[in-house]
Amino acid sequence: MAHMPIRRVASDVRRGRGEARQEAEAAIGRQAASHLNAYIAFDAGALRRQADAIDAAAACGEDPGPLAGIAVSVKDLYALDGYPLYAGTKRVLPAWPEGFLVTSLRRRGAMFTGKTHTVEFAFGGVGLNPNTGTPVNPWDPVEHRAPGGSSAGAGVSLWEGSARIALGTDTGGSIRIPASATGVVGLRPTTGRWPTTGVVPLSSSLDTVGMLGHTVEDLRYAFRAIDPLARAGDAPADPVREGISGLRIGVPAARLWTDADSGIASVAEGALEELRAAGADLLEVEAPELDEAGERYLSGPIVQPEFVEFLQRELPDWIPLLDPIIGTRLEAASGVPALEYIAAHQHRRALSADLHVRLEAERIDLLAAPTLPISPPPLAALARLDAYREANRAMLSGTCPASMLDMCAISLPAGLDEEGMPVGLQLMGPSGGDLRLLAQAAAAEEVLGTNLTRLGTPPGTAG
Repeated sequence: MAHMPIRRVASDVRRGRGEARQEAEAAIGRQAASHLNAYIAFDAGALRRQADAIDAAAACGEDPGPLAGIAVSVKDLYALDGYPLYAGTKRVLPAWPEGFLVTSLRRRGAMFTGKTHTVEFAFGGVGLNPNTGTPVNPWDPVEHRAPGGSSAGAGVSLWEGSARIALGTDTGGSIRIPASATGVVGLRPTTGRWPTTGVVPLSSSLDTVGMLGHTVEDLRYAFRAIDPLARAGDAPADPVREGISGLRIGVPAARLWTDADSGIASVAEGALEELRAAGADLLEVEAPELDEAGERYLSGPIVQPEFVEFLQRELPDWIPLLDPIIGTRLEAASGVPALEYIAAHQHRRALSADLHVRLEAERIDLLAAPTLPISPPPLAALARLDAYREANRAMLSGTCPASMLDMCAISLPAGLDEEGMPVGLQLMGPSGGDLRLLAQAAAAEEVLGTNLTRLGTPPGTAG
């Protein structure tokens, strides 16, 4: 699909030069022709009704909003009126009211295409779901490869052409992982920047809501339309542009680099060298906090107990139904002592404070590393539970440190690895620096190119 910036699409619809119904029909046609299995539920009739209401408002001289006619897919962890909520499980959850992000998009003219697949209760980074189905990664037309999780259908829906923005959630990397695995852009806002209302929780401490898109500029435009701290009235102001020259990029001496497969690291290094050639400064940075934070996340003293507490309190009948992939990883969670849980939080806050002080002292604008240390694996290689656990740990290991340290982070396409699969470059910014990170990532995108110009079109979308 030839990509048109969402700013331009929305502008045309708002001014009557384009039609939301035309956008809707295009999305419906592409979804119907797709074999990628991005959605658990797609309602063409509901999408048409939304589009017609937007066009009717524009025809009467009303402004439908800065995101008028933009097709948005929604991870099946969000409540969305008119759709059941499974959260990747075997049966429908009780009704939930829509929350901040869905409501904000709806008020600004976006239209929702349907619910995309997620890992069961978002508890996994591979993207596998035996209950509702695992979307197909479009970059391998032969083998069914992991789409990345837990927002497994999000990036796939973008390449399918049925959505221009995809909603995901990110606890330890569930937006950035599928963005990297499918060759799109994924943004994790700073923890707490946006309310997580209307979303089934995994970790009350680390959950965030965010978005995936084809380009940084698309996400930047949508972010500014939604974000209460950035918005000017009901329209996003034109953002200040930031050039790449003089940008101080820290390359951490951490396992984010040393544990990455050599081919993956090489692609990410190549992208950074292009940024250096364009005027950025690359600086080696000591950042032991990243390694410590990653180990703490993966050892499970925070996420697992918080998730089990939620299930026991709100959905106890769902616990016996959990797939073994999820259930066996929760067996020890109830045994985490309260003192260990509290100490884990205190330790992560101390690590975050130490790292932020160092970044400020050394005038580091952002940190860079590969988003994923491995290529998205074929599902056939994950049949054994131990193989799945190893892959899941690896896919989370590149993204969970920024989550634990309350940073904002974005993944953008860096290139293709030796297997022809996308490699993501993760840029991590200070807590609360979301707008600046988006500006810096947009400057990087101007140098590296968009996913279409840098990666080409996935072979699995042909025909």
